Formats: sequence, C-alpha cells, structure tokens
Amino acid sequence: MRSQRRARSRRSGPAVLVAGFLGGYCAGNMAAALSRARSPQRKGRGVDSRRIVHSASDAILSVDEDATILLANPAAAQMFNSSVSAMQGNRLSRFIQPPSPEAHTPFDFFPAGGGRAGRRATDYAVTGIRAGGQLFPVEGSISSVEHEGRLVFTVILRDVSERHLVQQKLARSHDQLRQLSSALQSIREEERTHIARELHDDLGQLLASLRMDLTLLTRVDQLPDDSVRLIAGMETNLLTAITSLRRIATNLRPRALDEGGLYFALQGLRDEFVERHGIGCTLLADEAELRLDDAASTAVFRIVQEALTNIARHAGAQNVLLNLYRTNGELLVTIQDDGRGIRAEDMEKAQSLGLVGMRERVWAMQGDITIAGDEPPGTRIDIVLPLSGHVV
Repeated sequence: MRSQRRARSRRSGPAVLVAGFLGGYCAGNMAAALSRARSPQRKGRGVDSRRIVHSASDAILSVDEDATILLANPAAAQMFNSSVSAMQGNRLSRFIQPPSPEAHTPFDFFPAGGGRAGRRATDYAVTGIRAGGQLFPVEGSISSVEHEGRLVFTVILRDVSERHLVQQKLARSHDQLRQLSSALQSIREEERTHIARELHDDLGQLLASLRMDLTLLTRVDQLPDDSVRLIAGMETNLLTAITSLRRIATNLRPRALDEGGLYFALQGLRDEFVERHGIGCTLLADEAELRLDDAASTAVFRIVQEALTNIARHAGAQNVLLNLYRTNGELLVTIQDDGRGIRAEDMEKAQSLGLVGMRERVWAMQGDITIAGDEPPGTRIDIVLPLSGHVV
C-alpha cells in the first residue's frame, strides 16, 4: 500500500509542477487551454499543460523552496544560452543575479519594493546571467502553489535588453537636447549682451552727441522762428529715440544686472512692469541674499521676466508677488498672481514656449520648478535653485 502511494505521488509530481507553471502564466488565450486541462482524463490534462508550457514564448521556470530549478521550458534555455537538461537541477542564482548574499528562497530574488518595473504591478526588474557569464536585464514575475505541504514557485522571465537599449538611447538624446538648449540659451544671452552694449555705447553716444549739438545751436542769436521750431522738434524726436534706445537695450540686457546685481535688476524690472501694464507688483527680497554670479543672476532674472510677461498677457491679474530668499544653500523663488489661474492643459501645450524656457533654465541649474493654478485665486510658481558655486 505504501509503495502504491509513492508511485501515485511520483506520477502526480510533474502534473503539479506544470499546474504551478500555469498558475503564474494564465492570461488571455490561456483560458481555453485551462478549460481543456480540466477534462476528466488526467493524462490528457498533463499532456496539454506540458505542451502549453513547452511552446510558451516567455521563459518559464519551476523552482522549489531552496531555489533549485525543477523544470525549465525551451524558451528559458534559449534566453540563457543553455539547455533544459543543464538548467534543471541547477540553482536559480546561476541564472538570476541575487540582490544580496542572503538571498536563499525564490522570493528573495524578487524583493518587494526593490526594482519593480514593467507592464504589470507584479513585474520586477532583475539581472539575468547567460551561460557564458554575460549579464543582461530581465523583467520577471513570481507566483507560488502549495503541493504536499511544500511550495513550488513559478517564475516567468522576459529579456528586456532591446528595451533597455532604446531607453538608454532616448536618455542620451534627452541629455543632448538639454545640453543643446542650455548652449543655445548661453549663446542667445551673449548675443543680447553684445547688442545691448553696442546700442548703448555706440548709437546711444551718437544720439547724445546730436542732442548736445542741437542745444548749442539753440544758443545762436537771431535764428529764424522756423529754425527754432525745427530745432525744438528735432530735440523732441531725439529724446524719444534715446528713450526707446534705452528701453530696447534694457530689454536685451539690463545694465543694472551687470553694474548693480540681481536685486537692482529685479527692482527695475518690477518698476517697468508696473508702469507699462498697470499691475501692482511687490518685490520681497534682500540685496545681500541675491549676490550671485552672472550665470545664476541671469537665469533668475530671465525666469522672473518670463513669468511677468506671461502674467501680463494671459492672467488678467491685478497684483503680483515676487518673493526671493535663501535658505540651506538654496534660493527659493515664489511668483504668485491673483489672476484667472493656469490650467493643466495650458502647461502641456506645445506653444507654451515661455513655460518651456523657464523649465529649461531651472533644470540647467539642477533646480526644481512647480507651477500650479489649483489654489485660487491665480497661479503660483515655486522654484528651488541650488546655489553651490553661484554665491558671490
């Protein structure tokens, strides 16, 4: 009687292992196969189950509690450049890199909360080991079934080497685009600085010289009345031209940014914004905390300038608050208005180049930016910029 029980146990063992496979592999078109597997004929069920596992495109392993491979399908052997017979009876650590020396059970190779990835919540990112010792990225899942008081584990693995290569290429392209954007911004800023200086130093001095000549001309005695009126009109036009020239040069590159620093440049920007748009603007900042190098000063100034431009064009606000202060080696910038508030879809528009430029400047300094319009009224922009190496 006892020998008959052992014989039945040996006959049922492979069927239970195959059932363990199917427990972890059931999905989609497997339902029909499982319905056939439930037929009364035990022999037919085992054959169908083995055939399903044998023909599966994913690598499937059956592992015991000691992380020893009991069964492997041909897809698994092909993935690891091995054979089914060579894998069966071998340790799981021979083909999957353990996350730590303490990994003994199959679940230890798929630690919860570590390396989770893939299409499903049960997928984990692990590292496979081919027969030649080559490491490659693998996406796997694990499940278990109990048989005669012992657990049998089903491990399903997918080679994601090509996906990782694509992701690495995308990451490199993304980094290159970031570097290109930063380089273009630097070139643009240099060109702005050069043009602003040329306008101020050359054209500005020429206009100032012409105005002095006109002033001297008005002191000549016995000028005809028509000439006096003509000179007065010319002087008025010259004053208008000088004012426009200063405004254009300041928009290109404010001299206060080079001569006085970020604090005075922001003051001038605030005053020009209030005068031009009639929107109240409060600047909360300390001059001593805004003594930064040229790169950081320019980035912060352009970010605030772009934010104020967007507020004037789209927000319909009445008041704006600019708050800048340093803490723990970081500069915190808050720009808040009481307008209509930005919508989530507006931030994702391809035409929102102003927001894109702000983000690029922040990311170029390894900072973080948050734009939210869900705290009515208005929109709030919070920026955190690390100042290591930027403080003067």
